[in-house]
Amino acid sequence: MARSLYQWLWHHEFWLPPGITWEDMQESEDIRYPRPRDLLLSVPFALILVVIRCAFERAIALPLSTKLGVRDKQRPKAQPNPVLETFYSVCCKNPEEGELLTLSKQCDLPVRKVERWFRRRRNMDRPSLSKKFCEACWRFTFYIISFFTGLTVLYDKPWLWDHRECWTGYPQQPLQPSLFWYYMLELSFYWSLVFTLPFDVKRKDFKEQIVHHAATIFLISFSYCANYIRIGTLVLVIHDASDCFLEPTKIFNYMKWKKTCDSLFMIFSAVFLISRLVIYPYTVLYNTYYYSMEIFQPFFGYYFVNTLLIILQLLHVFWSCLIIHMVYKFILQGTMEKDMRSDTEESDKDEERDKTREKEKNGIPYFSNATSNGYIQRNGSGPLNSRAHLVNGHVKDR
Repeated sequence: MARSLYQWLWHHEFWLPPGITWEDMQESEDIRYPRPRDLLLSVPFALILVVIRCAFERAIALPLSTKLGVRDKQRPKAQPNPVLETFYSVCCKNPEEGELLTLSKQCDLPVRKVERWFRRRRNMDRPSLSKKFCEACWRFTFYIISFFTGLTVLYDKPWLWDHRECWTGYPQQPLQPSLFWYYMLELSFYWSLVFTLPFDVKRKDFKEQIVHHAATIFLISFSYCANYIRIGTLVLVIHDASDCFLEPTKIFNYMKWKKTCDSLFMIFSAVFLISRLVIYPYTVLYNTYYYSMEIFQPFFGYYFVNTLLIILQLLHVFWSCLIIHMVYKFILQGTMEKDMRSDTEESDKDEERDKTREKEKNGIPYFSNATSNGYIQRNGSGPLNSRAHLVNGHVKDR
């Protein structure tokens, strides 16, 4: 049964255009074609990249973050509580009001203290700033290397300048060693991202990232097996171009270099929108959908590879909407909004609000901080006279 499944899976009608069989793809001493078993090399290479990443983050990125002034915020720790910890780990990290009431009775604690415990516990699980910095440094290093490797490999290739050359002689296009190693580098990197996914910084588009990694791995693997390597190299270079600007934008954001961060963000936005919404559809989608029809008739591989490419384009549109929204906010406010994909830490204002309530309960008058207009306001009451402001701790008329 396994043999029958294997023969069905590798039937030439799935992978090759009509009129071409696997016998036509036989190798010789001078000609080598892609072989599916070559993809197995990407798994050990991915593990090697994971080891290199760990060494890079510990030996280079972490000391660099200290020298550049990246400091982790001191977070108040949640007090040990077996009941709340069990609920947090097993049931829910953000309980509803009814669940908070039940837990407060079980622990004999006020509801506000239970709510504060969960807030602090969630903040403890959030990645530190130094972890985000190290991850961004690693990805920036890889994207720079892979992007310039791709340009070096493709610079003298005819299909980089004339996209119809992607299909000249297809599928009997010999595999060049430089293209093989470039493919292994990219595929191994995306496998390494899958391996480290549980430990990496989780953002709001976590599910989209999983779909992106899966689609990318399937696309690279299928394009290699079906010898879509020429079009695949174009996809890889286009994706790496904008990523080279995304990661340094994050790095400077963690360093609090606001102007540099804003400038790089605008450059990244322009490169991303142009490369993913203009260059990618024309160079890749139009190429695979129309130009390939000049060489062969549609077959399963044709539909499958176009489906994967369209999935990537839908993800491009999703991320483009987020970026356009951030650019719009930037134009209105003059500063870059926080990355909407980031899981931001819950504000200490909640802690301050709890303290305020406790002080009021104990009969202690409490004043909130001065507002941005320089006026003061008693907690829970309306604003004071607009002529009043603080001078040496006293209220005084202007």
